[in-house]
Amino acid sequence: MSWKDKVRKVDPYVPGEQPKMTNMIKLNTNENPYPPSPLVEDQLRIMDAGQMRLYPDAEATELNAAIAAVCQVDIDQVFSGVGSDDVIDQIFLTFFTGGGKLYFPDITYSFYRVWAQLYRIDYEEIPLAEDWHIRSEDYIKGDSAQKAGIIFANPNAPTGLYENLSEVESIIAGNPDCVVVVDEAYIDYGGESAVSLINKYDNLIVVRTFSKSRAMAGMRIGFAMGNRELIKCLKDVKYSINSYTMNTTAIKLGVASRRDDEYFRKMTDRVIKTRERSKQQLTELGFEFPDSCANFIFAKHKKVAGKELFEYLRSQNIFVRRFEGDRIKDHLRITIGTDEQMDKVFDALRVYLW
Repeated sequence: MSWKDKVRKVDPYVPGEQPKMTNMIKLNTNENPYPPSPLVEDQLRIMDAGQMRLYPDAEATELNAAIAAVCQVDIDQVFSGVGSDDVIDQIFLTFFTGGGKLYFPDITYSFYRVWAQLYRIDYEEIPLAEDWHIRSEDYIKGDSAQKAGIIFANPNAPTGLYENLSEVESIIAGNPDCVVVVDEAYIDYGGESAVSLINKYDNLIVVRTFSKSRAMAGMRIGFAMGNRELIKCLKDVKYSINSYTMNTTAIKLGVASRRDDEYFRKMTDRVIKTRERSKQQLTELGFEFPDSCANFIFAKHKKVAGKELFEYLRSQNIFVRRFEGDRIKDHLRITIGTDEQMDKVFDALRVYLW
């Protein structure tokens, strides 16, 4: 048997394209079109390079304290990591490898499937309803003690749909003997966070990120919130693998971002207003889409195939995201850019469609 026969094989996650060109409109990876808080730039300017010779704070105490203050939880209810991907990876390794089947939607963040395969977790993808919503009753069936866990994004990606907190709570309450993870990467763009439930349910973990609404995708900061016992379990696994995952710069800049709530709300509101205006424009152009509560729209044209539109926009140096799969192959996930960027997208589509 060669080494090739011993390799753990998975279908890898395919990240959004990162084109290296000028004069493009990049709307394919749900990045924020606006810069992070000016306080982040100020902090970066005064950073002491001499600090780089020292290991960072393994606990990320200052960052976790800032997160806790904003989210109104205790510091020992916060776990931070290198982007929400790192945090969710740790969650899979900590809570979902003990046996049973993991459940998540069939159309959602495709990394869930990759992690399940990587860690050899048995899993089942639950089909979304015809209206693209999660059916809470599908996740409550069976004995929760026999389940590895449940994870879903809210708002979901790539659909952008938000599930009401009552629906989310029914899934958590209906599975008291397994961990339920609510991935809230896009919650700042619409909807009520499940963080209000973490003191009510000891099986709930809420995951958030700085990459979207905080405009810090390049810094890689994510975090989870839950009861103290869950968070301690995550930290025990983290320290068994790599104690120093968060670098000093990320910690300092994350704290600076959290201190500027006024700027954060202003920029988030700006994206939401552009999203709502974009919905109107897309409707006029013959698109249909779920009513997104995220910073993107999952749109399908009534007459033109998604692949055709995707390739046309790419030829115009406009990058959006398209996925394979029978139910979604004709949809384009269009990140919300600035008003000027979105106008250029609509102008290009008018030329092609009209």
